[in-house]
Amino acid sequence: MRVQKGMFTMALLAKYYVPGLYVEERAIDVPLDWEQNTPGDSIKGETIRLFCRVISAPEHAHDDLPLLVFLQGGPGGQCPRPLSPSSDGWIQEAIKYFRVVLPDQRGVGRSSRVDASTVKRMADDGVSVERQAWYLKRFLADSIVRDFEHLRLTEFNAKPWVSLGQSYGGFLTLTYLSLFPQGLLASFTTGGIPHVPANALEVYEHTFPRMARKTEQFYERYPQDVARAAAIADRISQGDVFLPNGEKLTVERFQTLGSSFGMKPSFERVHWLIDSAFSDGDGSLKAFKHGGGTADGYLSDEFLYGVMDATSSSPLYWPLQEFIYADGELDHPIRWAAQQVRETMPEFAGSARPLLFTGEAVFPWMFDQQKALQPFLPAVDCMMSDMQFGKIYDLDQLANNEVPLQAAVYFDDLYVDSGLQLDTLSHISNSHYWTTNEFEHDGVHGDFVFRHLLEEAKNRGDLESIYK
Repeated sequence: MRVQKGMFTMALLAKYYVPGLYVEERAIDVPLDWEQNTPGDSIKGETIRLFCRVISAPEHAHDDLPLLVFLQGGPGGQCPRPLSPSSDGWIQEAIKYFRVVLPDQRGVGRSSRVDASTVKRMADDGVSVERQAWYLKRFLADSIVRDFEHLRLTEFNAKPWVSLGQSYGGFLTLTYLSLFPQGLLASFTTGGIPHVPANALEVYEHTFPRMARKTEQFYERYPQDVARAAAIADRISQGDVFLPNGEKLTVERFQTLGSSFGMKPSFERVHWLIDSAFSDGDGSLKAFKHGGGTADGYLSDEFLYGVMDATSSSPLYWPLQEFIYADGELDHPIRWAAQQVRETMPEFAGSARPLLFTGEAVFPWMFDQQKALQPFLPAVDCMMSDMQFGKIYDLDQLANNEVPLQAAVYFDDLYVDSGLQLDTLSHISNSHYWTTNEFEHDGVHGDFVFRHLLEEAKNRGDLESIYK
């Protein structure tokens, strides 16, 4: 079904029910390049598709409830595919009051997906590396937020909405507040206030010490894994261990299992994966070493499949990882900021003991070792030397912000430093925060965090215009 709205054509692709939810699927065209375009106006130039789902409680399927748009984490993360209201805790609370809009960010999910084959086709067609880099830069926050504002203006009758940003979605929230505050009635963020001005090197200077502490906490909980992780690393370092997809397993890739340490129950997942590593005898470290251990012992298929799955990601997650900190004209190129910091910390070497795990950080070797990333390397390397990016934050606008902003700041957040979050919030007018050490970075997926933020906003009168 296609429905005309003025000069725009929007597509209602499907409508259906999943247990406890009414779902509509929609899609619109957006410009690949927003430079010559304005949200809400007719589009000039090449277009891509922006896909979204709109969900509501079945009893509100046709009610004109206020809108809440969910800004997904990432980069490169697709919006939730809910199995039921309770499958993602914040949804269960949100549908009591809102129609919830779940857009897949451009290049992700069903929004003109970009993956290795996309970039490979460009290279095969003779597209220059510089043009490939230009293309990837179109999938950052300045374009994403313009997509969402265009969606609001053309698909939802320009009705202002409430936003909820999780992790990188909080970064997008500040971009939205900077560029189009008139589109927002109120904003909520969970574990996602970036430090502004943005600086990738600063981020990783905070991340690596936290990651060392997280590894220490992991070993305190599972002390037997100190020796087991070391034995696994010793075996991998022999250079003849391959994952089921044919990629060679390296120690540095094994170390990236720590990327999940900022969420629950990641310690347990990594522990049980390490527990499954040895296929000799009773699976103990003693049996492994007796059977050849660091030279000839075997690592189990279960372990290798687990590592392969745990260290794979959505296609744009690693290629765009460091560029989410690029705001306008840079003072200096990013040049693999995480790798720069790691090289100053020998305790993170693959040969160091105890073996430390690494966090949410992208390294050049990933683009050599992982087939799904290899086609991206020339363009990403080009971007690492670039100093011109889209402007994503307006410091003056944020300092004079009138949109109520309520943030959940997780004190022990592995990925987004709480001290840096609070520093940014101190410079944003009309912002409020709740600091807690009860939750990890993914706390919003439970049933308390969003409900608490919503109640605080209600009690201040921030949502008065919605609940008249």
